[in-house]
Amino acid sequence: MTSVQSLAELSVLIRQIRQAAEALEVRPTTVALQTAAQAFREAADDILEANTLDLEASLEMAVPELVVEWLKLTPERLNTAIVILERLAQLDAVTTSTHRPQPAIAPTDHAYWLREPLGVIALVYEAFPELAIIAAALSLRAGNGLILKGGHEASQTNQVIADVFQGVLAQVDLPEQIIVSLSPSEGEAARRWLMQTSELDLVIPYGRASLVQQVMRDANSPSLSTAIGNCYVYWAPTAPVEVVAKIIIASHRGNPEPVNGIEKVLVDEKVSPVAERELEHLLQDSQLSVKDVASPTLSSDLDATVEELWQEAQLDRTVLMTRVPNLSAAIALINRFSSGHADCIVTNSYQESMQFSSQVRSASIYINSSPQFQRNASHTSAIALGMSPQRGLKSGRITLETLLMHKAIVQGMGNL
Repeated sequence: MTSVQSLAELSVLIRQIRQAAEALEVRPTTVALQTAAQAFREAADDILEANTLDLEASLEMAVPELVVEWLKLTPERLNTAIVILERLAQLDAVTTSTHRPQPAIAPTDHAYWLREPLGVIALVYEAFPELAIIAAALSLRAGNGLILKGGHEASQTNQVIADVFQGVLAQVDLPEQIIVSLSPSEGEAARRWLMQTSELDLVIPYGRASLVQQVMRDANSPSLSTAIGNCYVYWAPTAPVEVVAKIIIASHRGNPEPVNGIEKVLVDEKVSPVAERELEHLLQDSQLSVKDVASPTLSSDLDATVEELWQEAQLDRTVLMTRVPNLSAAIALINRFSSGHADCIVTNSYQESMQFSSQVRSASIYINSSPQFQRNASHTSAIALGMSPQRGLKSGRITLETLLMHKAIVQGMGNL
């Protein structure tokens, strides 16, 4: 791991990483991804052993139970990260020209977009040791440099992962600065310096809402918000209860975290009480806890406790259910309280689905479909680090495309 002692030292490190990233070529990067996959398979026992030591130490550090669950690296989670390395190694070059609608300056001009690496990315995260592997895989494939700042609770696991990456980079003759893990010895100081510098091209925080909010508030470099849980579903009176249940249950299947877990169910008042009770039973049969609560108001003087209940993720397999008068009321609640990265509607009405998709301000809308999140998605282009509620070009799944910039190229004939 790399140790930095000041903001000035971090600035020097970022410039070294940028220089190394600018020299990256496709073929060596592909070889690095392939070599890394094999190296991590061979180091799996060492990584899991280090993780066991971190878990034991976390008991003495009084680490929250939720973070301990995220920290617990299973062979399945580690294998998923390794498979992502292997799949990204099979991709062709991603920094190529792509033709998208681009207004021409003159009738004879030819316009296109060029995809390029962002530059230097920093991932500030807690627990989730495998995120370092996935973030490094995405960054390498995109041609970026990467700074990893993990939490102290995963220090031993992160050390082994960092050692594997450094060994791989040396083996394939790539600069060691391409992937830099900051030493935990600087603790909060290193995180503070990452927030103070304006030389990073993107900062991505991942973990509990408190961490994400702190980074988004303090970062001087461009930052991308992430979210876990607190997703909403509107249950229209035309939708079968079995479909609603399947969508909610599937959304809570995370490994380990239910990134798009539906935690708030807005039941149209025209849905029968019998159907609502049936939904509760179906959810409870899948080990979800259901609570019937009063619908919040949209007044500016809403009680802070109520606002927190509807605005924050539970992340404990609890589902809150409340009745709403209609779709418009549901949309208003979602836009006010949802995390804004994945919200759903279950309906047989085309008109309702169109109203929902056009009026809900979330990054991703699911119509009669579960928002269940999988990092190792079936399409390689959809392999994702997480989800972002941030509105704009980088909203939704955080994929390879998120880590690239699009430069507009307009080529003319010199006719002015």
